[in-house]
Amino acid sequence: MEPIVERGCGIDVGQATVVACLLVGRAHEKPRQEVRTFLTFTPDLEALRDWLLAAGCTHVGMESTGVYWKPVYAVLEGHFELIVGNAQHIRNVPGRKTDVKDSEWLAELVRHGLIARSFVPPPPIRELRDLVRYRRRLVESRSAERNRLLKLLESANLKLASVASNVFGVSGMRMLHAILEGVSTPAQMAQLAQRRLRSKIPALERALVGRIEAHHRLLLDLQLRRLEQLEVEITALDQLIDQRLEPYRGWHTLLTEIPGVDRVVAAVIIAELGVDMSVFRSVHHLAAWAGVAPGNHESAGKRKSGRTTRGNLHLKTALVEAATAAARTSGYLKDKFYRLKARRGYKRAALAVAHKILVAAYHMLASGVGYHDLGEGYLDRVGHQHVTRNLVRRLERLGYHVQIERKAA
Repeated sequence: MEPIVERGCGIDVGQATVVACLLVGRAHEKPRQEVRTFLTFTPDLEALRDWLLAAGCTHVGMESTGVYWKPVYAVLEGHFELIVGNAQHIRNVPGRKTDVKDSEWLAELVRHGLIARSFVPPPPIRELRDLVRYRRRLVESRSAERNRLLKLLESANLKLASVASNVFGVSGMRMLHAILEGVSTPAQMAQLAQRRLRSKIPALERALVGRIEAHHRLLLDLQLRRLEQLEVEITALDQLIDQRLEPYRGWHTLLTEIPGVDRVVAAVIIAELGVDMSVFRSVHHLAAWAGVAPGNHESAGKRKSGRTTRGNLHLKTALVEAATAAARTSGYLKDKFYRLKARRGYKRAALAVAHKILVAAYHMLASGVGYHDLGEGYLDRVGHQHVTRNLVRRLERLGYHVQIERKAA
């Protein structure tokens, strides 16, 4: 195979050091090789950059090793053609393994153009991605803290969660602070209920009779303060995300037209994909990258497991959440969800509808068009003969003789 890069470099990235192998030579010549090791401090990475620039290097390849490749990428960005590859795709044959040999192997792959590029979004999208992903972590921490608080209430035999559908709503939080103060009776705390919860005041009075001790109040105080702090942090992060989304406001508003996609899911889609769909070869390639496309595993003419790949977990999780929300709306996605749920189960139906949402988002971002719902009757119209045949068979199994006649126009 002929080399296609005359001056290329492979970098083996580690936490403390990076090993760079520079290959220089024309296609029909044996390349000149030079290997150097650099520390990962910023001045050392800048020295790596200067060395490659002085050597006239044009292409640099590296593995996406944890988060350690990111500072190297940031220092080299804008100076070279950077290629970030999946470590599983560029693994060398088994044998003696050292950092130098890894860098030499990467340099050879770069020289022959054999590294499939991973998608690395531009800096503004990367900044937005960091904010959105950290917001998800804070929301997960808030959910975990809420679960611990509910367990604390159960240990004190306070059955507030058995009566109130949302313990952390306005009424529930007022009751929790009253429990913390310890000066109100169960009847007085029940009177703190608002709106529809006031119809459950007798049940609340019984639920708020418990055996709360001093250590319960201590833990409850810590947990409520932690929840308040998390709410402040999430609110501040939402404001930052809104500011970073301002250049993409049109696309963000467009994506919220999809059933089940709220402002948070739309922000996740933009943060994980960007708005330039030309970086993906096709919508099928995007679906496989996101981990919502059926897998292919065929051997000897037999199709085996169609399990999906891991993909981008942040995007995949958001799409599945949007799919379950879309199942509670009306339209094509709801009809598709319940048809698949009856045959394949809840999880597969949610993943299939998540795939539909991603396909719609791809075309909307690529073309700038709005969302067009096909309607709940679309699948019946498309599979008219199939639906008719199945309904006739079901009636015949019940003992009926069926004769159908098309209705006049």
